Amino acid sequence: MRRLIIAIFSLSSVMLHAQASSPAPTQVATNGPAPQIKRISTGVIAPKLIYTVDVVADSTGTARLLNNDCKVVVGMIVDKTGKPSDLKIVQSAGAGVDASVLAAVSQYRFSPGTVSNQPIATPLNLEVLISNSYR
Repeated sequence: MRRLIIAIFSLSSVMLHAQASSPAPTQVATNGPAPQIKRISTGVIAPKLIYTVDVVADSTGTARLLNNDCKVVVGMIVDKTGKPSDLKIVQSAGAGVDASVLAAVSQYRFSPGTVSNQPIATPLNLEVLISNSYR
Protein backbone atom coordinates (compact mmCIF):
# COMPACT_ATOMS: atom_id res chain seq x y z
CA MET A 1 0.00 0.00 0.00
CA ARG A 2 2.89 2.34 0.85
CA ARG A 3 4.45 1.74 -2.56
CA LEU A 4 1.20 2.67 -4.28
CA ILE A 5 0.88 5.91 -2.33
CA ILE A 6 4.53 6.81 -2.98
CA ALA A 7 4.09 6.08 -6.71
CA ILE A 8 0.98 8.28 -6.88
CA PHE A 9 2.72 11.20 -5.16
CA SER A 10 5.82 10.93 -7.32
CA LEU A 11 3.77 10.76 -10.56
CA SER A 12 1.47 13.63 -9.55
CA SER A 13 4.38 16.08 -9.38
CA VAL A 14 5.53 14.97 -12.85
CA MET A 15 2.02 15.42 -14.26
CA LEU A 16 1.66 18.90 -12.70
CA HIS A 17 4.97 19.93 -14.22
CA ALA A 18 3.89 18.64 -17.66
CA GLN A 19 0.66 20.66 -17.51
CA ALA A 20 2.44 23.83 -16.40
CA SER A 21 5.02 23.65 -19.18
CA SER A 22 2.54 23.16 -22.05
CA PRO A 23 2.46 26.17 -24.38
CA ALA A 24 -0.46 28.56 -24.12
CA PRO A 25 -2.77 28.79 -27.13
CA THR A 26 -1.79 31.55 -29.52
CA GLN A 27 -4.07 34.18 -30.93
CA VAL A 28 -3.72 35.49 -34.45
CA ALA A 29 -4.35 39.17 -35.00
CA THR A 30 -6.76 39.85 -37.84
CA ASN A 31 -7.66 43.00 -39.66
CA GLY A 32 -11.39 43.51 -39.47
CA PRO A 33 -14.08 41.59 -37.65
CA ALA A 34 -13.21 38.25 -36.10
CA PRO A 35 -14.48 35.27 -38.12
CA GLN A 36 -17.46 33.44 -36.68
CA ILE A 37 -16.47 30.07 -35.34
CA LYS A 38 -19.03 27.32 -35.77
CA ARG A 39 -19.25 24.92 -32.88
CA ILE A 40 -18.89 21.26 -33.80
CA SER A 41 -21.60 19.21 -32.16
CA THR A 42 -23.00 15.74 -32.32
CA GLY A 43 -26.46 17.30 -32.66
CA VAL A 44 -26.01 18.25 -36.34
CA ILE A 45 -28.92 17.34 -38.64
CA ALA A 46 -28.86 18.01 -42.39
CA PRO A 47 -31.83 19.58 -44.21
CA LYS A 48 -34.44 17.13 -45.54
CA LEU A 49 -36.49 17.58 -48.70
CA ILE A 50 -40.19 17.72 -47.79
CA TYR A 51 -41.89 19.27 -50.87
CA THR A 52 -41.07 19.06 -54.59
CA VAL A 53 -42.61 20.13 -57.89
CA ASP A 54 -42.14 18.51 -61.28
CA VAL A 55 -39.60 19.90 -63.71
CA VAL A 56 -41.52 21.28 -66.70
CA ALA A 57 -39.71 21.17 -70.05
CA ASP A 58 -38.97 24.58 -71.51
CA SER A 59 -41.10 25.86 -74.38
CA THR A 60 -38.20 25.84 -76.87
CA GLY A 61 -37.96 22.07 -76.69
CA THR A 62 -34.31 22.04 -75.61
CA ALA A 63 -35.08 19.37 -73.05
CA ARG A 64 -36.58 17.15 -75.73
CA LEU A 65 -33.31 17.20 -77.69
CA LEU A 66 -31.61 15.16 -74.98
CA ASN A 67 -31.78 11.49 -75.90
CA ASN A 68 -30.58 10.09 -72.59
CA ASP A 69 -31.54 10.68 -69.01
CA CYS A 70 -29.66 13.62 -67.55
CA LYS A 71 -28.56 14.90 -64.19
CA VAL A 72 -28.39 18.51 -63.04
CA VAL A 73 -26.65 19.40 -59.77
CA VAL A 74 -27.95 22.55 -58.09
CA GLY A 75 -25.98 24.28 -55.34
CA MET A 76 -27.99 26.28 -52.83
CA ILE A 77 -28.31 27.56 -49.30
CA VAL A 78 -31.28 26.21 -47.34
CA ASP A 79 -32.22 29.02 -44.97
CA LYS A 80 -33.60 28.75 -41.42
CA THR A 81 -37.16 28.50 -42.73
CA GLY A 82 -36.38 25.71 -45.22
CA LYS A 83 -36.50 27.82 -48.40
CA PRO A 84 -33.71 27.42 -50.98
CA SER A 85 -31.75 30.56 -51.85
CA ASP A 86 -28.61 31.46 -53.83
CA LEU A 87 -29.41 28.79 -56.43
CA LYS A 88 -26.65 28.02 -58.92
CA ILE A 89 -25.96 25.24 -61.39
CA VAL A 90 -23.00 23.08 -60.34
CA GLN A 91 -23.39 20.47 -63.11
CA SER A 92 -25.27 21.49 -66.24
CA ALA A 93 -27.37 19.50 -68.71
CA GLY A 94 -27.98 22.39 -71.12
CA ALA A 95 -29.33 25.92 -70.82
CA GLY A 96 -33.00 25.06 -71.35
CA VAL A 97 -32.97 22.15 -68.94
CA ASP A 98 -31.03 24.15 -66.35
CA ALA A 99 -33.58 26.99 -66.44
CA SER A 100 -36.45 24.53 -65.94
CA VAL A 101 -34.65 22.81 -63.06
CA LEU A 102 -33.87 26.14 -61.34
CA ALA A 103 -37.52 27.21 -61.66
CA ALA A 104 -38.68 23.95 -60.09
CA VAL A 105 -36.04 23.81 -57.33
CA SER A 106 -36.82 27.39 -56.26
CA GLN A 107 -40.26 26.05 -55.22
CA TYR A 108 -38.87 23.11 -53.22
CA ARG A 109 -39.17 23.19 -49.43
CA PHE A 110 -36.93 21.57 -46.83
CA SER A 111 -36.97 20.97 -43.13
CA PRO A 112 -34.05 23.20 -42.12
CA GLY A 113 -30.71 21.89 -40.95
CA THR A 114 -30.15 22.13 -37.22
CA VAL A 115 -27.29 22.28 -34.76
CA SER A 116 -28.24 21.40 -31.19
CA ASN A 117 -31.92 21.71 -32.19
CA GLN A 118 -31.44 25.29 -33.47
CA PRO A 119 -32.27 25.87 -37.19
CA ILE A 120 -29.36 27.17 -39.27
CA ALA A 121 -28.74 28.13 -42.90
CA THR A 122 -27.02 25.17 -44.56
CA PRO A 123 -25.20 24.83 -47.90
CA LEU A 124 -26.48 21.94 -49.99
CA ASN A 125 -25.88 20.33 -53.40
CA LEU A 126 -28.98 18.67 -54.80
CA GLU A 127 -28.95 16.21 -57.72
CA VAL A 128 -32.01 16.43 -59.96
CA LEU A 129 -32.41 13.42 -62.28
CA ILE A 130 -34.45 14.01 -65.42
CA SER A 131 -35.69 10.93 -67.25
CA ASN A 132 -36.88 10.72 -70.87
CA SER A 133 -40.18 9.36 -69.58
CA TYR A 134 -40.96 12.77 -68.08
CA ARG A 135 -40.41 14.62 -71.36
